[in-house]
Amino acid sequence: MKIGVPKEIKNNESRVGMTPAGVYELVKNGHSVYVQSTAGEGSGFFDKDYKKAGAIILDTIGQVYAISEMIVKVKEPVEQEYEMVQKGQILFTYFHFASSEALTKAMIKSGATCIAYETVEDEDGTLPLLTPMSEVAGRMAIQQGAKYLEKPVKGRGVLLGGVPGVAPGRVLVLGAGVVGIQAAKMAAGLGAHVTILDINMKRLRYVNDVMPPHVVTEFSNEFNIRKHIKTHDLIVGGVLLKGAKAPNLITRDMLKEMRPGTVIVDVAVDQGGCVETTRPTTHEDPVYIVDDVVHYTVANMPGAVPYTSTMALTNVTLPYVLKLANLGWEKACESDTSLQKGLNITDGQVVYKEIVEAFDWAGATA
Repeated sequence: MKIGVPKEIKNNESRVGMTPAGVYELVKNGHSVYVQSTAGEGSGFFDKDYKKAGAIILDTIGQVYAISEMIVKVKEPVEQEYEMVQKGQILFTYFHFASSEALTKAMIKSGATCIAYETVEDEDGTLPLLTPMSEVAGRMAIQQGAKYLEKPVKGRGVLLGGVPGVAPGRVLVLGAGVVGIQAAKMAAGLGAHVTILDINMKRLRYVNDVMPPHVVTEFSNEFNIRKHIKTHDLIVGGVLLKGAKAPNLITRDMLKEMRPGTVIVDVAVDQGGCVETTRPTTHEDPVYIVDDVVHYTVANMPGAVPYTSTMALTNVTLPYVLKLANLGWEKACESDTSLQKGLNITDGQVVYKEIVEAFDWAGATA
């Protein structure tokens, strides 16, 4: 199969869809890999590294799309890529369709087969291709939140870990999934007091078992959320509904109950955000303020640490890329139920019901 790895053109996205090691494995299996020139430089991988692994370097993104039967990338195609996508082409990437009707309609129109990293699902309900980026984003949420709590950037002026004689900062984590667990772990490591909310008691029991005593759990409901937002300095939104739009757990009116300089890091922004006032931002201009509350809502947080993120992503995507390349998407999905759940759109039709529900469409066809 001819596999293309284009350079990401989303704002400040330095990750790349495949490492040279991944290219090497594909070439070893008899496939041709076309990498756009400089595609990996942001992650620390250079054209010479890809050439050594057996890739063919092409100058432009248009050339990569034109020659490839499958495109492997990191983020969803942006508007200028829509017309490059070909009928019958396989696109394997993060799509988050439920947060963008325009993207969804463009991919329906293209006739391509869209397999979304974020909805590939194992039998136990885990999301193997979303997990590593959720781990990165969860840890980064605390790193960024701690920075934006500083007074020069309009935060409360709180040091999360505190100092002797001064109480540590307080972190509220919404969701005890991968993002929430990693955020709680990092915040606890800094010495902050952490409260983590979820509606899944099994997850809360797990948190209670593995976290230190200064991480406390509570059942998530509006009453408890309203109670805690008044006293916590940093709020991390880490709620995920697989393939669907995230619920608004914090509404606009709740901001007035928070103290000025409170920081919200909404990691769920890719799926529309779990805060009503969330709108996607970029690493170039990451924050905005509503009712004196600082919002950090970068839609590609792991893109800020591209070496770590690209390595972690290729570790988990490569086996699926190999299966798709070796068998073709139809046989690959038939033989692997996890991969089958990643199939979102094919031949002009939405085949993932949560996307239809997100836009309240009566039917799933273009």
